[in-house]
Amino acid sequence: MPNSRFLDVTQMLDSKAAAIAALISDRGWQQLSPHERIGAAYDYVRDEILFGYNVADTRRASSVLADGYGQCNTKATLLMALLRALGIPCRLHGFTIDKSLQRGIVPELVYWMAPRNILHSWVEVRLDGQWINLEGFILDQQVLSSLQAAFPGRTSLCAYGAGTDCLQAPMVTWQGRDTYIQRTGINADLGVFDSPDAFFSEYEQALTGVRGWLYRNIIRHWMNHRVAAIRRGAVPTLPGDGNALMPDVPARVFTDR
Repeated sequence: MPNSRFLDVTQMLDSKAAAIAALISDRGWQQLSPHERIGAAYDYVRDEILFGYNVADTRRASSVLADGYGQCNTKATLLMALLRALGIPCRLHGFTIDKSLQRGIVPELVYWMAPRNILHSWVEVRLDGQWINLEGFILDQQVLSSLQAAFPGRTSLCAYGAGTDCLQAPMVTWQGRDTYIQRTGINADLGVFDSPDAFFSEYEQALTGVRGWLYRNIIRHWMNHRVAAIRRGAVPTLPGDGNALMPDVPARVFTDR
């Protein structure tokens, strides 16, 4: 399979941006093996780019790097740009997730405003002739550890940005195989795309008008404040019983079991 298009620079994947080149040079990642390059970029995006909500899904990779935080789509963009700059072919797989996955991060007061289906993506990387799914980079370790500590007896959780049936031992560490942290919240598969540019040219989040303005200017900052609190160990309580922590997905596309 020709890999050239999976290495292309695009408007969003600005892998030749000065800040991206400087990061790779400073870390010495080009000297690593392909397996190690993937791991270095993956670990950086997972834990040094904190989990949080940017102003838009369509941020360029260099802008996400400058922000220092991101969610599934924006972190995926940065990871892809780093991988392509390192000569690692990669592509994007698009989905939607149910809004219940973000409950506890989206404040209850405005939870009703969130779209039922939220655009989601993971990165697929080509290594040794195989495509490997990478989704486990979304939550930084501090957020994940706080959720594990808050729910020590749970295996399944679909809230607070996590969607897993293996909460205490999720598949999030790069070991040359698939990683996941939100896939049990997925409710639709939108297919594979060469780049995030292609994905977002076809699909747009249903958050426009007044709701879009409120999200960009007020709600996402509120959400980021709540994520920061979770990172410190203050996990907000959700109303209702334990069902609020389970996927509200009629027909789950994926399971971790």
